[in-house]
Amino acid sequence: MIKDNLIRIRQTIPAPTRLIAVSKTKPVADLQEAYDAGQRLFGENKALEMRDKHAVLPDDIEWHFIGHLQSNKVKYIAPFVALIHSIDSLAILQTVDREAAKHDRTIDCLLQFHIATEETKFGLDQQEAEQLLSHCDDLHHVRIVGVMGMATNTDDRTLIRSEFHTLKAIFDHLRQRFFADRPYFCEISMGMSGDYDLAIQEGSTLVRVGSAIFGARNYANVND
Repeated sequence: MIKDNLIRIRQTIPAPTRLIAVSKTKPVADLQEAYDAGQRLFGENKALEMRDKHAVLPDDIEWHFIGHLQSNKVKYIAPFVALIHSIDSLAILQTVDREAAKHDRTIDCLLQFHIATEETKFGLDQQEAEQLLSHCDDLHHVRIVGVMGMATNTDDRTLIRSEFHTLKAIFDHLRQRFFADRPYFCEISMGMSGDYDLAIQEGSTLVRVGSAIFGARNYANVND
């Protein structure tokens, strides 16, 4: 089923948009099945769960951390994480920088923006992001490569499209103001199982698809 789902979804995702298989709460066997079907980008939202899966799965997997990241958990993923999608404060970015330095790495990161109507979602606003970017010149082991956002959990596709459009506008503004001469600032992470088609239309370069690949989540026995 996982292989069939991947084949079907890939047919709907045009280049250069890339598919992240959101494997949080899923057993290693499911990830291995997706890997065997050619999937290499996997997204997790718990640091310890990602660490444990990384230890037993193939080395060429590109691990993306997509959840809210606690400072005391950064050390578990710093040795190997490819991209952290959820930077929402200067403090967490500074922590990532320190932990990356211990492993002589530069970790790519996305700034997470609050674009949804729900107050419970994390993320920066544009002013906060600009303030963060103006104070991170002394960080040498992190690299901001784009933005991330989560749309409102709703069936109102007009609202969802508007929120994705807002994130794309923020990306364009930041690229012009802070990253005009830095081509690596190129990623927009938005879109999940129910709305990734709209996200692609609005400019997403990374879509985070979980249940459409693996089925419903299982929250039992998950470490944080």
